[in-house]
Order: sequence, then C-alpha cells, then structure tokens
Amino acid sequence: MELGGRTLKLETGKLAKQANGSVMVTYGDTVVLCTVVAAEAAKEGQDFFPLQVEFREKTAAVGKIPGGFFKREARPSEKEILTCRLIDRPIRPLFPEDFMIETQIICTVYSSDQENDADVLGAIGSSAALMCSNIPFEGPIAEVRVGRINGEFIVNPTHTQLKESDMDMIVGATEDSIVMVEGDSKEASETDILAAIKFAHDNIKQICALQKELAAERNVVKKEFVPAEKNTALIDEVKALASKVMGEIHRSDVTKDERSQKYKELYESITGVLAEKYPEQDKAIAKIFDDIQYYDMREMILSEGRRLDGRKTTDIRPITCEVGYLPRNHGSALFTRGETQSLTSMTLGTKSDQQIIDGLLPEDKKRFMLHYNFPPFSTGETGRYGGTGRREIGHGHLAERSLEGMLPPEEDFPYTIRIVSDILESNGSSSMATVCAGTLAMMDGGVNIKRPVAGIAMGLIKEGDRVAVLSDILGNEDFLGDMDFKVCGTTEGITGFQMDIKIKGVSFEIMETALAQAKEGRLHILNIMKEAIAEPRAKISDYAPHLYTMTVPVDMIGAVIGPGGKNIRHIIEMSGAEINIDDDGTVVIAALSGESASIAQSMIAKITEVPEKGKTYDGKVVKTTDFGAFVEILPGKEGLLHISQIDKKRVAKVEDVLKRGDKITVKVLEIDKATGKVSLSHKAVMEDEEKAAKGITEETKTEENPA
Repeated sequence: MELGGRTLKLETGKLAKQANGSVMVTYGDTVVLCTVVAAEAAKEGQDFFPLQVEFREKTAAVGKIPGGFFKREARPSEKEILTCRLIDRPIRPLFPEDFMIETQIICTVYSSDQENDADVLGAIGSSAALMCSNIPFEGPIAEVRVGRINGEFIVNPTHTQLKESDMDMIVGATEDSIVMVEGDSKEASETDILAAIKFAHDNIKQICALQKELAAERNVVKKEFVPAEKNTALIDEVKALASKVMGEIHRSDVTKDERSQKYKELYESITGVLAEKYPEQDKAIAKIFDDIQYYDMREMILSEGRRLDGRKTTDIRPITCEVGYLPRNHGSALFTRGETQSLTSMTLGTKSDQQIIDGLLPEDKKRFMLHYNFPPFSTGETGRYGGTGRREIGHGHLAERSLEGMLPPEEDFPYTIRIVSDILESNGSSSMATVCAGTLAMMDGGVNIKRPVAGIAMGLIKEGDRVAVLSDILGNEDFLGDMDFKVCGTTEGITGFQMDIKIKGVSFEIMETALAQAKEGRLHILNIMKEAIAEPRAKISDYAPHLYTMTVPVDMIGAVIGPGGKNIRHIIEMSGAEINIDDDGTVVIAALSGESASIAQSMIAKITEVPEKGKTYDGKVVKTTDFGAFVEILPGKEGLLHISQIDKKRVAKVEDVLKRGDKITVKVLEIDKATGKVSLSHKAVMEDEEKAAKGITEETKTEENPA
C-alpha cells in the first residue's frame, strides 16, 4: 500500500519459516524482519503473561562495522530499548485474558535508509507476524509517526522532515480505538494533540486492513485457547470472607504502607480459615483476593466517586517543593506529591561533556540528558540493585523530551546539562514528579528555561458505559485501572505525553476528557511550583564552570590549536581552563574562576593577534645571525631585529649583545605587505623612552617646535 508517498510492503512465507509467524516489512529502503514464537503450553504455576519483545539494529544495515574490541553488536542501545517498549505496550493488551504461555517477539533491522525510522515498522511487523501465526491474538494493531510542518500533519515524516516539525508523535491503535500514544510537541494545544491522533488513526485503519489481507492469504488456523476452569466454590468462600473487610479498607484514609499491612492481615486470616478445606491452594486464593481488590476499588470509584486516599476524581495530592536542597550541586530540588518523592540534581558541563550518539543514523551529540533512577527502597521493598532497567530508561526518556523543548538555545547558553532524578518514594506518577523536579532544579541552577514544565498522570476506570477519569493516580489506581496517560506541559501547551492502555482501547471522547482534566491539574501544579521559585536564578552556581566566549579568525584556528594540539594543551595547562573551538571560530572557555579564564583569553588573543606598525612588544630572541636577530613578538610570529636597530650605539657583533632566549622589548617599524615580513627596532624603543623621560610626546610637538 501507499503510505505517506512511499510503499509499505509486508511479506511472509519466505523467511524464518520455523517461527510461528514471521513478516518482513519494507518501507523505503528500510527493512525489518519480525518473528514471533510461543511455547506449546504455559509452565505449571505460571501466574503472569511472559511476553518478551526484542528490537535490534544491525550496523551492517547502514554499512558500518561495530566499534570495540569484539566488533559485534553488544547490549541494546537506549534507542533499541525504547523501541521494544513502543512495540510491547500496544500489543500486550490484545492477547486473551489469562493467556500465560511464554511468547517472544524479535524484530531485526537488516537495512536502513537513515530516513525512514524502523521503530513503527517493528510494531506493524510484530502485529502482522502474530496475525499470520497460530497464536491467539485479538489484533491487528498498527503504529504510525505523526509530524506537523507549517500546520500540516505528515504521516511517518522522515528524519529530515522531523527537524522542521513542531510535533513528534507515535500512535498505536486497532481499527476501532487508540491503545498507545507517545511523543513530544512544542507547546501544542489539547485540540492539536487530538487532531494529530485522529489523523494517525485514519492511516492506521488502512495498515490494519493490509495485515488482515495478508493473514487471509495465509489462512492460518489459530490455536484454541481454553482458560483454566475457575473453582466457583472457592471464589464464593473467599468473597464471603473478604468482601466486607476489603470495602472497609478501601474506604479508610490510610497510607499506602498501612493499607498494604491491612491487606496482608486480611489475606493471612483467609488462608488460615481455608487451609484445611483447600490445601495447597494459596496461589488460587491469592488470585481471587487480588480480583476482589480490583472490583471493589473500581466499583467504589464508579459508584461513589471516592478514591483509595479519599480524594475525588479531579483532586491532586498535597505538593511541596524545595529548591537548593543540596549544597554543592549546580542546581537541586526536592519535589514531593503525596507519597511520591523525587530528589533531583542538575549538573552543568562543557561541550566536551556532550553524549555521543552512535547508531544507524549519522553520529550525533546530545547537550541535554535526563537520567531517572528507581531504587527498590522507594516502594519499601528489597530488590536487585544493578544496571538501568527498561522502565527507568523509558521514564527518563519521557521526562527528557518533555523538558528539552524549553531549554535556551545553545548559542545563548552553551552548557551541557545533565539532570538526575532519584525516586526516594513512589506511590504513582514518579516520572511526572521527575518532570516537575527537573524544572525546579534547572531554575535553581540558573538555566534560563523558556517556561516551567509540570507533569501529571491520568487514570481511567471503565466498566461498560460507566467511566471515571482520575487525576494524579496512585500506584494501585495504575495497577488496577485501565489507563496511564501522562501529560506534561507549560501554561501555554503540551510538551510531552505518553498513554498506555490495559484494555482494548479508548475512545476519543475519553481522551478529550482526560486531556482537559490534565490541563487543569497541570496548571494547579505549576502555581505551586511558582511559589518555590518564580523564575530562574540570575546566575549559575559558584561551583559550576563559568563559560566565556570569544571569537578568532577561522584561518587562525590552526594556530590556536598548534601542531598536534601543542598550543591548546599549553594554554589549558597554564590557565587550568577547558577550551572548545568550533569550526566558525567561536572559542568557549570554561573556568571555575575569572583569573583562569583571563589567562586563557590573553594567551589565545596573543596567538591570534596581528602585529601592528608602531606598536611595542615584549619579545624573545629565537635565533641570531651575523646581520641581526629574529625575535618572537607574538606566539608563532617573528620579526627581524637588524643589527643596526639593536642599540643607539654601533654593535659590532650581534652575540655580544643578544643570545638566544633573551627577552627584549622591540617596536614594529615596518610590515611588508607582499611578504608579511616584520622589521623590528630596539633602538626606537630606547629613543621613545628618552623622549618620555624629557616629557616630549607626539601631543607636545607643534609646528613651531616640531622636534
């Protein structure tokens, strides 16, 4: 089919035939192979759906050989991990309920034209592979990217087009409803976001139809999936023991820890009562217990408009903001919303601190980085404490792209900026706390952002036609609810968003309500943040490197650097400053003190200075000859001090007066326009000193007394 002026092609039946399903997706010259395999049966005692999604980019796809010692692809990059999440989130809800069979999706990029991104193709191919397999799947789904240039929406914009776009949105949907949204925009309105999603859905419907056409030609018979039979007698007995007390727990104003303790006590009392009658049924009882939690909480919200912590659907939890919390950091903030807390620091660096991004696209650099950490103690648990997980990368990426559009231009603020958010407590919406804390930390650090950004997470409870949209959701409301819709923005519009759905989709009406409610909550949070710090500090921290900018002629860049970097290394050693030179001659000096910067500026100025006729210089003898001495008056610039210009009296031999390495003050007599050769005189300096001693200057000369 034609999509955005290019051909989208799906192929199956030729490659990877031992997989349950495999589809090759081609768009432009970008080619992705998507395969899906499911185990024959679920493992005994399996109580969750073990779906694994992997996305890998082969460097051969763009004619590259991997770097490093082993010369082969290693652990997945951040881009690959984020793409795995983009594929997983819309596909996961469309497997049958209680489907616990291990399933693995692998997408591999075998060719890339470096214009058409493979991420949305991976989602399309994964859905098509499932449709062409015998694995039960209630799809298809499809994904497209949406950009907007000059007010016009574009489906699957190229990387070149995205540079001009004021929006970068990925939408995942079935033919009937939206299941996933993620992206950023330059303060777009809620109306603009909805219009972009509708535009995306029109294209997605066509891609879903194409997948159905492909699956029909394969004529695959799906495996029959029969959910395990439920023990109705056990369900009834657990309900009888738990329902009333569960309702009381949900309607009491307690903390997350207190509620968890009450759950634990109730569960233990139930298992104690039923242990003899239902031996070895702990897992079944636990599942029924969780279901009672699920339905009671949802019914309370839908029927009573009351949430677990006593709030109404539109209420925001209490918020406190503190800035300058850490003494030596370049900027810091502590943001607490209910039982969610982020301690965030901001560090300013130089151009050499920028992150190098190497993948299928040409090498690029990042001047803004946001890293999100979620240690196990934030939820009062123990756990593995090691590398960064996929969830941490995803949450950090959302916060980063939500803030990035508000940064000052690099020419006005030439710093590299790193934000680190450590989640110290978590009960819902820690990524949105990171957005708020990141804004506060940058303002505390003197980063002149265009406008403050705040974030809020919206939830959904939907049973048939009964719907409740929740503002600022708790952890349980996320876990037991149907939607997690994160919206970030300023007073002027939306800068970042991410929506995950746990049901088979939501309508545009629900999304419209959620966006309107999110705007109201966002403005409320921004007002509280403003009370902590109304505008960025006038200057950066004393502990941050201060940047000083100067310009040198482009043809002098080589002279400043010197052979093999000799000159620049000498300047850095003598001044203690860090120096970066751009191709246009812009020199950025990073120093912790004004003195350090001044030394570097002076040394660079001398290297790039052009000798002037009549100007006096303190020079150094670099060579002597029979007819005079060569004196370096500026770094790398020499002139000839003729033997007749060394002294007022006659000099018989140069080396009787001057030796190599001697310091001498000289005046420029002439500069040959053709050759650039410089003629120097020490005798003229001596004469000028004599005149000065007698009080004779150029200003005192008159026509009557020209001498």
